[in-house]
Amino acid sequence: MRKGTLIVVVGPTAIGKTKLAIDIAQNFDAEIISSDSRQFYQEMEIGTAVPSQEELAAIKHHFIQHISIVKDYSVGDFEREALEFMQEYFEEKEILVMVGGSGLYEKAVTQGLDNFPEIPAEIRTRLNQELSRFGLEKLQKELAEKDSMYFSKIDENNPQRVIRALEIIRGSGKTYSSFLNQKKKARDFDVIKIGLTAEREMIYERINQRVDVMMKNGLLEEVKKLYGFKALNALQTVGYRELFAYFEGEYDLNFAIEEIKKNTRRFAKRQLTWYRKDNLVQWFDFRNKELVINYLNKKMQF
Repeated sequence: MRKGTLIVVVGPTAIGKTKLAIDIAQNFDAEIISSDSRQFYQEMEIGTAVPSQEELAAIKHHFIQHISIVKDYSVGDFEREALEFMQEYFEEKEILVMVGGSGLYEKAVTQGLDNFPEIPAEIRTRLNQELSRFGLEKLQKELAEKDSMYFSKIDENNPQRVIRALEIIRGSGKTYSSFLNQKKKARDFDVIKIGLTAEREMIYERINQRVDVMMKNGLLEEVKKLYGFKALNALQTVGYRELFAYFEGEYDLNFAIEEIKKNTRRFAKRQLTWYRKDNLVQWFDFRNKELVINYLNKKMQF
């Protein structure tokens, strides 16, 4: 494989990563690969902020709405398929842009996944039974007690993440955190990471505005169509969980919308915490597109 360069655009949700990725791709005659685990699903569009038809037409995108919510699709699946795609891509082109808000999926491509021990399937089965019988709160409490470091990093309202951590803990007798940050795997391409940021108040304002736009564009109707699938892992995510609660009578609509905004703000905070630990990320104010392009031109010697 001819050595290529992967330009990765990261940052909190609603900061403008998609637009910048398109600008970068146009500048370098590149294509875009999405590492946003929520945008993989065909049935989820408004609530995942899938690029618009105009944006998709401007630059060729990959791994956007390419699977169904009924399909089990792991970060390991994405790592394998993305690397296979890149092997072919870099035979023809020198630069590829990757963008998305899912830090673990970005890490899987650029560094490789951490190696976890094999855990008996009955442990996960038992955890799922406990989830159904006692609810998520009991499992959250166990994870917080047994691995507070990992619990502080994740979306504690995502049952898939909580159960995955607990099955490792129960099966190995070690914390989930102890298996993280292992030696990086060698990659046959160079990586340049661009991070977008802004003042916290600006990030939160952009998030609130995005949620309002999503509701205006039909998020409620999108979630209603998916209500029958609400137990699927793909739908255990912000913007969908809160509206499922509305349809079940647990929330009124205004409260559900405010919960989406609040939980999205929390998600953005966790994204920033994750990426700020990565010393490879070069940070820019989200309004400074020209500085980003100039930096990349120098880095790539264009």
